[in-house]
Amino acid sequence: MKGDKFFTAESINRQLERLMPVLTPLGIALGFLLPGVFIHLRPFVPWLFGLMTLSGALKLRVTEFGNTIRRPVPILAFFISTHVLMPYCAMFAASRLLGGNPDTVTGFILLFAGPIGVSSFIWVSIFRGDKALCLTLILLDTMLAPLLVPGTVSLLMGAKVAMDMSGIAVSLVLMIVIPTIIGVTVNEISREKIPALICPYLNPVSKICLMLVIAANASPVAKAIQFDNPEVWKIAGMCVFFSAGGFIVSKLSAITIRCNSERSVTMLFCGGLRNISAVTTIAVTFFPESAALPALLGIVFQQTISAIMGRLFAAKVKQFC
Repeated sequence: MKGDKFFTAESINRQLERLMPVLTPLGIALGFLLPGVFIHLRPFVPWLFGLMTLSGALKLRVTEFGNTIRRPVPILAFFISTHVLMPYCAMFAASRLLGGNPDTVTGFILLFAGPIGVSSFIWVSIFRGDKALCLTLILLDTMLAPLLVPGTVSLLMGAKVAMDMSGIAVSLVLMIVIPTIIGVTVNEISREKIPALICPYLNPVSKICLMLVIAANASPVAKAIQFDNPEVWKIAGMCVFFSAGGFIVSKLSAITIRCNSERSVTMLFCGGLRNISAVTTIAVTFFPESAALPALLGIVFQQTISAIMGRLFAAKVKQFC
């Protein structure tokens, strides 16, 4: 009986993983079509998000990071390409293509200032990348998010937007940092025994939580979005372009530092996949609705773009070292 339950939970999780490109747009559609229903989930978003983070963190082990940290060049290249080049490029292009609307420009900066999406580990595993490097980047980027996200927006936008930096930092600590510390600690102390027991059930629950978080974040923005407005479609097009650009910049940075095939795959997905759910939560909570629009539209395309970029750049990767 116990084996049947595990099989059922794992089967559901595999099906949900295959449906990831559909789940995220479905969450946005539910938030837009039923805003009066999902708006009531807003107070529970930090808890739902914390559960999602915990689910991913239970797979992380500190002992896997030693060899990776001893070779810091890929880590430095990741942070430069992801947290310097992409936010600046997004700000530069959005400022000129969108008439300099500070809220929308801030939304694009947030889109690329956020931490790595935990789903990057799934893609790295599928395309046989360096899992240890992936886990190291996820952990470091997650722990630094309370500093990097408000710091990047403040540095690039300055006094153009009113921003509660301490509120954003505290929110990221509660939603991401603390659950990560708990998950890693539990995994280390139990030597992976507790995660082995609960993750088969927690994994599918976390994916359902993802859809609910997206729906809850989309609901307060629903009334502000007019799909007959050409500006909305321009922003959607820019989201696709910049999301693909994030993968390409990360790939180029891996080539520049002469990564081997496994690390190149990891750089590709870790640099391209952002935790847009966290970004959307921050944008909806601390910024006007227009700042959340790039994140909401970006999350629609992210998983699909990941699959395309994986086929283009990760299926057959040339060895550089």
